[in-house]
Amino acid sequence: MGFKSLAKGMTGLSLLLLPLSLQAQDIDGADTAWIMTSTALVLFMTIPGLSLFYGGLVRVRNVLSVLMQCFSITCVATLVWLSLGYSLAFSEGNAFVGGFSNILFSNVTEETTSGTIPESIFALFQLTFAVITPALIFGGFAERVKYSGVMLFSVLWLIFVYAPITHWVWAEGGWLFEIGLLDFAGGTVVHITAGVAALVCALVIGTRTGFGKTPMPPHNMTMTVTGAGMLWVGWFGFNGGSALAADGNASMAMLVTHISAAAGSLAWVLMEKIKYGKASVLGIVTGMVAGLGTITPASGFVGPGGALAIGLLAGTICFFATQFIKNGLGIDDSLDVFPVHGVGGILGTFLAGIFASASLGVFSGQGYADGMTMGSQIGVQVMGIVATAVYTAVLTYIILKIVNGITGMRVSEEEESTGLDIVLHDERGYDL
Repeated sequence: MGFKSLAKGMTGLSLLLLPLSLQAQDIDGADTAWIMTSTALVLFMTIPGLSLFYGGLVRVRNVLSVLMQCFSITCVATLVWLSLGYSLAFSEGNAFVGGFSNILFSNVTEETTSGTIPESIFALFQLTFAVITPALIFGGFAERVKYSGVMLFSVLWLIFVYAPITHWVWAEGGWLFEIGLLDFAGGTVVHITAGVAALVCALVIGTRTGFGKTPMPPHNMTMTVTGAGMLWVGWFGFNGGSALAADGNASMAMLVTHISAAAGSLAWVLMEKIKYGKASVLGIVTGMVAGLGTITPASGFVGPGGALAIGLLAGTICFFATQFIKNGLGIDDSLDVFPVHGVGGILGTFLAGIFASASLGVFSGQGYADGMTMGSQIGVQVMGIVATAVYTAVLTYIILKIVNGITGMRVSEEEESTGLDIVLHDERGYDL
């Protein structure tokens, strides 16, 4: 029960014995418990969910490198968020970036709140988003990069790309926040940034040796499906938790998330069946991720009907985007980060401006921001998509050049052939 309900059932003396911090805050216990749960679910998406999903998709000689990098990014992103990232993203600053008032979580105490929840759990919840985003990017250049390069890239990318865009979209005073961009849980902040960054990395770093000539099938689909299931479950915290309350908005976000995931999965395997004559296990889990990523920005603004449409479009469009990127353009986005997350994030952010329902809106009871119509909202959505994609692409390219000059990004052809598990970590994923 919430603090107000709890207080009514207590004597004056026992109320005085409560911790001072609890008396000083207007904290809702249900909201806080839900965001604590959501935080654990989003972290669960990266370790172990994304780790297993990506780990099964690479070749056997690189499985440990994927697990290691997901785990290491979790650690590195945590320290970046503590030291600088949270402050740049959410403290008071200007329209483009926050200030330095929350460096090392200064001014974040037991007494400070964010709405009806403690600021400490809000900061931790947002930390889990900062963890999974650079981990997603890694899928675009898996199996051919140095461990040191990935770590340095992740640090710089979080500071100069992720934190500023988070401020634009989710911080009061951020320029996209102020013009009313609809991004409930990270279509721009997470999926477009990760997808575009992965595409730029794939282009700059180049293809894996033998790409397009040598088959590179997943080494362990059982591992991938296990990770996919964890991602689906964790996504309830990703989208539902973004309501920052245990209320109807959170529950509807969870409902539409589930519907879109299911629709995206079935749409993808239907496209496979039509094109290839068979539906694959890889296809159904990839379609699920497409459905989840695409509903993310719209999850707090649409109803079940909109979720069904978004999921079906996600599975279909992301399927053809994957074919075009790899087979049409010959770009070695190893684990399809841009065609699934990037295209999905772009599609979902755009469709949020179309399928937003007035009965589910959060702006003065309307489906759109004050004074907006569908036409003007679509313009805002497109502006957010373009600004996010262009800024991410330019800064990612610059960061890659800096990292390449300091540590280098790519392993040698001989090291790539040997496998990153042995070369970088002197270990094997399997000892049979």
